[in-house]
Amino acid sequence: MFKLLSHLYDMSALVVFTLFYPLVAISRLHTGKDTGTRMLKMGVFNPPNLGDKVIMYHAVSVGEVLSLEKLIKKTKETYPEYKLVLTTGTKTAQELVKKKYPDVADFITYFPFDIPIAVNNFLNRINPDIVLIAETELWPEFAIQCKRRNIPLLIINGRISDKSYNSYRRLKFFFAPVLRLYTKIYTQSRLDNDRFISIGTDENNTEVMKNLKFDIDKIETDIDLEKGNNKILIAGSTHSGENEILIDTFGKLREKHTNLKLVIAPRHLERIPEIEKIIKGYNFGIGYRSMKDTFKKSDIIILDTLGELKKTYAVCDIAFIGGSFNNTGGHNPLEAAIYNVPTITGPSVKNFRDIYSLLIRAKASVMVNNKQELYCSLDKFLSDNTFYTATVEACKNIFDDQKGALDFVISKIREILNERKGL
Repeated sequence: MFKLLSHLYDMSALVVFTLFYPLVAISRLHTGKDTGTRMLKMGVFNPPNLGDKVIMYHAVSVGEVLSLEKLIKKTKETYPEYKLVLTTGTKTAQELVKKKYPDVADFITYFPFDIPIAVNNFLNRINPDIVLIAETELWPEFAIQCKRRNIPLLIINGRISDKSYNSYRRLKFFFAPVLRLYTKIYTQSRLDNDRFISIGTDENNTEVMKNLKFDIDKIETDIDLEKGNNKILIAGSTHSGENEILIDTFGKLREKHTNLKLVIAPRHLERIPEIEKIIKGYNFGIGYRSMKDTFKKSDIIILDTLGELKKTYAVCDIAFIGGSFNNTGGHNPLEAAIYNVPTITGPSVKNFRDIYSLLIRAKASVMVNNKQELYCSLDKFLSDNTFYTATVEACKNIFDDQKGALDFVISKIREILNERKGL
């Protein structure tokens, strides 16, 4: 059965690639998009001497790269005798990996096209002892070649969204045999685990590991805004258009909640003049973090320093997470939630959809669709102490519930590498 599946896929993948790739290549040339990665994705590159001990991680895009940060570093610490290879699927993720892990990764490149020649080229050069793929990346040819070479292939932090699940179920006849090529599948939740099983994964090869993204640490804060009896709303990582919404909403809330203060942390500091102009239209007192201003004399403090947003979340009561009222896709709410700070987000959260799904389901975060809903949600946090306290407790509980994913994966790597050594 395996031989038949592999031969059928080898042929079909080659036919599809041959027919459609020239069109993609011409399109990229016409639009001026980067074409320098094609040979890398064909598995044509000259890696350094990796030797015979290699651990490989694949993170297709930025979200997956960020979710693997602590695990990648922990892997290098735990297995210093192994070379670490990191691959991505997108150019942005590739740039981020090179920026974050120059001293951790021994080799960084692109994941190969899922056709026989590219995958064979890639595996011949890398020859990994184990491959760990973040979240849900199903590449049939890559899985087939790993099976042929007896290379353990794992999905970690696995998840299946509602939309993807419907597609997988309709195409179960195709995905079921592919999923059975993976050595192990470790999922973020019981729901994800059940979904993998329902579309064909062997239930003996899947297990809940929880979510790696929750394995973050609090940062000790040295920030004192002289809060007193005030309540502090922070608007973190705001983008164009969001500052107006937040400042206007703050102004309306102040009519009812006179002890409310606001911290604005723009994603890009060049927007500060724009923010100042908006604030001045409301006659609020402005302070600046760079000037060590506090709420003794200020209504709104602009976080005009670099690298202090995470620490500032720790001294606030409620957080609006920016990049969510436009098409940016949101920013990481866990940076606030780790301090048990309830978060509010707009509807655009594609970059952190899985995290928001968990937070909202646990009632540790609220999603709003427009300015009016933002006002109502903030008003409820400020007016209903029972609701606010329950949300704070939900933040704490979800981190307690999600602990242990990093150590789980490290232990599974150890088991598999020991098996390969014959121990």
